Amino acid sequence: MARRAFLGGLSEAEFLGEYWQKKPLLVRGAFPGFRGLLSPDELAGLACEERAQSRIVRHRRGKYTLEGGPFTEESFAALPERGWTLLVQGVNHFLREGEELLQQFRFVPHARLDDLMVSYAPPGGGVGPHFDSYDVFLLQGMGHRRWEISAQTDMELVPGAPLKILEDFRPEERWDLGPGDLLYLPPRYAHHGVALDECMTYSVGFRAPSAEELTQRFLGWLGEHLRPEGMYEDPGLRPPKHPAEIGEDMVGQVSAMLAQVRWDPAMVGRFLGEYLSDPKPHISFDPPRRPLGLEAFSRRAEARGVRLALPSLMLSRRGVFFLNGEEVRASKAERPLLQRLADDRRLAPPFGPALPRLHAWYQAGWVELG
Repeated sequence: MARRAFLGGLSEAEFLGEYWQKKPLLVRGAFPGFRGLLSPDELAGLACEERAQSRIVRHRRGKYTLEGGPFTEESFAALPERGWTLLVQGVNHFLREGEELLQQFRFVPHARLDDLMVSYAPPGGGVGPHFDSYDVFLLQGMGHRRWEISAQTDMELVPGAPLKILEDFRPEERWDLGPGDLLYLPPRYAHHGVALDECMTYSVGFRAPSAEELTQRFLGWLGEHLRPEGMYEDPGLRPPKHPAEIGEDMVGQVSAMLAQVRWDPAMVGRFLGEYLSDPKPHISFDPPRRPLGLEAFSRRAEARGVRLALPSLMLSRRGVFFLNGEEVRASKAERPLLQRLADDRRLAPPFGPALPRLHAWYQAGWVELG
C-alpha cells in the first residue's frame, strides 16, 4: 500500500496498524497549500439551504447553546464578533471538491466513511470539550485553531447541556494547527478546539453504528424479508382458571414459531449493503429535467464518462452491489464495470452491457455524465 505524505510519510498499512483506533497522529503540512474548499460566505450559503444539515453553537459565560438550521442572512447578521461556530454536515453532497477530498482516505473502506463536515468560527469559537464515538481526521483550512486532547477515561457529561460537553476535561497535549495541518483522533479521545482567529476546519468522519442501532435496524430488515410459516392455533383449548393469564401453551407455541427466525452471513451481508448505502433521510436526488434517451446518453457517456451523483452511495459484496439502499444483482459481464464505479465513484468508457443500467440510474439522478 502506498506511502502518503499526508500521513506523515507512513504507508496506509502502517497507519492502519499503528494509529487507526489506537492513538492520535499530528501531521504538519499534510496538505501543502491547502486553505480550504469554500469561503465562509459560501459555507453560510449552504447553511441557508433546506437540504443541508447545519448548526450554530454559541459559547457565552461558560455555557453553550445550540441552534439548528436552515438559517437566513439575518441569522448571521445578528451573531456577535466572537465565540460562535457554524457547522455544516455532508458538504461532500454539495461540493465535488469535497468528494475528491474524501477520496484521499479511500484506504478505509467506503462502508466506514460517513461525510465531510466543515466548520467556520471567529476568534474564540468552538463546540466545547467533547469526544466522538468514531474516528475523525481534522484538516485545518484558513486560519488557526488550538486543539487540546486527552486520553482520559472520565467521560461524564455536563447535565442538561444541549451538547455532549465533558464535565471535567483534563488536556494532556496542546497544538496550534494552521492551513494544511492534519490531526487524526481515534474514537472516544477527548478533544477541544478553539479558533485563534477567523478559521475553517474540515472534519472527515467515519461511521461507527452502535450494537443497539444495528440490532434494531437488522430486526426491522428481517421483518421485511422473512416469511415464517404457520398460524397460531389452539384446538385443544380448555376453560382457563384466570382468563387474564397468558398460558404456558401459548408461550410455548409462540416460542416455537419465533425459533424459525434464523439468519446467516449472506443475509447479514445483504442487510449491511442496503443499510450502509441507504442515504440519510434529508438526502434527495435531482433527476435531469430533460433526460437524454439511451442513444444520446450513450454518445455523451462515451465522450465524457459517468460518475456517481454526489449524494449517491455504492457498495459491493461478492459480486452483488448496493446503490442508495437497493440491492443490484449484475450479470457476470457487468460486475467488473460496476465494481470500478463503486470503488472510484466514476467510470470511463466502454460501458458494454452496463449501459442500460447506467442510463436508468442517470434518469433517477443517481448517476451523472462526467
